[in-house]
Amino acid sequence: MSSCNDYKVSRRRFITQFAGSAALLGMPVNRLLASIGSLHAPKAEAVILFWNGGGMSHIDSWDPKPGRPCAGEFSAIKTSADGIQISEIFPQMARQMHHCSVIRSIAGTNGDHGRATYELQTSYPQNPALVHPGLGSFVVNESQRAGDLPAYISIGGMAPRAGYLGQRCEAYYIGLPGERDPYLAFPEGINHVQGQRRLDVLARMNQRSAEKLAARDLREADVALKDAVSLMKSPALSSFDLSKEDPKTVERYGLTEFGRGALLARKLIETGVRFVQVNRGGFDNHMDVFPSMRNHGSVMDPALASLIEDLAASGRLEKTLVIMLSEFGRTPTINKDAGRDHHARVFSCLMAGGGVKGGRVIGSSDKDGMEPADRPVQVADLHASVCHALGIDFTRELTTPLGRPMKLVKEGAKPVNELFT
Repeated sequence: MSSCNDYKVSRRRFITQFAGSAALLGMPVNRLLASIGSLHAPKAEAVILFWNGGGMSHIDSWDPKPGRPCAGEFSAIKTSADGIQISEIFPQMARQMHHCSVIRSIAGTNGDHGRATYELQTSYPQNPALVHPGLGSFVVNESQRAGDLPAYISIGGMAPRAGYLGQRCEAYYIGLPGERDPYLAFPEGINHVQGQRRLDVLARMNQRSAEKLAARDLREADVALKDAVSLMKSPALSSFDLSKEDPKTVERYGLTEFGRGALLARKLIETGVRFVQVNRGGFDNHMDVFPSMRNHGSVMDPALASLIEDLAASGRLEKTLVIMLSEFGRTPTINKDAGRDHHARVFSCLMAGGGVKGGRVIGSSDKDGMEPADRPVQVADLHASVCHALGIDFTRELTTPLGRPMKLVKEGAKPVNELFT
């Protein structure tokens, strides 16, 4: 009698025997291996991360505390999701909350902007000996590139570095959404033939420099140059142009840099970009937090609501994970300057699409928003959840260029399953 163990397939045996067949069938090998590790079919194909730098007040946004001394100036309003209330500064988002879920019990560990941002973006604490890749970098490392556009694009601010994953996983930076990048065209007065000659000269110069540069440095410079030239020549470059959009659509998202950024993010995802980070700062409100948050709401509310509404209407929301996140929250206590200070012990995150079930609240903070009251969510659990949505094996071990083994996500992380089931 043969043993049932004869039918078990190890990861190594799977790679050697079946990966080639999978490639022939059109399934990217890295996507296939990710699915094996995650043991479920991926829902999301792309991610839009709204990064609110400075520490957005959870109490004045997704976790209001009506009737409590910490509540401040804003009322809590009902939403399209039964039993879920959010701050009055998001009236349009209130009508989209049946598509969204909120985690109200993120248990942060660091109240310093730089260190907290690093952890929220990488899942790891800062380490002077190693630069860990940011969330967008390891998502594109584990995904198949689709089309000519960069797989990872950051709008309105710099994104975390790719660290040991290298140049291929770095973010392409867009300063002002909707304006064509002047660096993706030959200088004025230089025609295509002349520009191509200059590129040929540059290639020869790089080749002569090869003996002086480390092999890794040379490869990364070569990747950056080839990607830039490929993008210059690609018809997909028109995706960055918002001038041909319906003016009513542009107005609906908001005639602001953030509104154009959200609209551009939608267009880029539709063109095959895997990860878009839209950056907004100004949340470090140690003074006058309420007028600041009201201003933030007036800018973010129409953009975020329009994005979710449009993705849902087109059927793309199920394939696009939308996240709004900050490095920490702000104190329930209102200080003498009518502001709130850094508060990492508990804060919130909004998520929608990509397999996330709408109309849910995961966890809670205590009555004053000071500590998690139930279901604390660790920072690295957010990264594991993103990987879960994308079908990425978040437990996978990579090897850095120096030969150091490194987990994709900090060890011990677990997906927040309540988001998906």
